[in-house]
Amino acid sequence: MKDLSMHIMDIFQNSVSASASLITLDIVEDTHDNLLRLDFTDNGKGMTIEMAKKVTDPFFTTRKTRNVGLGLPLLKQNAERTGGFFKLESEEGKGTKVTAQFVRDHLDRPVFGDIPGAILLTVIANPDIVFTYSHKKDEKKYYFSTLEVKEALGDVPLNDPLVYHYLHEMIAENLNEIGVSLSS
Repeated sequence: MKDLSMHIMDIFQNSVSASASLITLDIVEDTHDNLLRLDFTDNGKGMTIEMAKKVTDPFFTTRKTRNVGLGLPLLKQNAERTGGFFKLESEEGKGTKVTAQFVRDHLDRPVFGDIPGAILLTVIANPDIVFTYSHKKDEKKYYFSTLEVKEALGDVPLNDPLVYHYLHEMIAENLNEIGVSLSS
């Protein structure tokens, strides 16, 4: 996967497939400690201990359409390639938490890419799921919640094309305000 937004979409899709009703992404950038951490949490069906041990194997997948599952193995590889780590915690019936930490300025760390687009494509395709996204860079923080957006929109659906455009700009501008460069 060429950028972190693609990893984000992949993990979100895993959560959707696990019947999650709440999906959370927290990104922490710490320029002082030179780290970048992505924490994904969902309240989906979770995994057995055996499955959780296998999901970072590229030749293991629960999908029926192909015999490989590269999302989690590639995220793990990308994090570890920078000197970071990957951690997966899951409890059957309760949900899953995935953490990927990168050395922030490492040459092999993927760029962010279109994070607003990755979030919004998942949101508009799954309007009944609650999504929250926070991005903290040093002391500055941005927070996005579909519950807040739905409250502000009233009867206007999340999948309205004008809403998508507005929210994409809003997220990108707020990330820019806290000093996040999506191309780095």
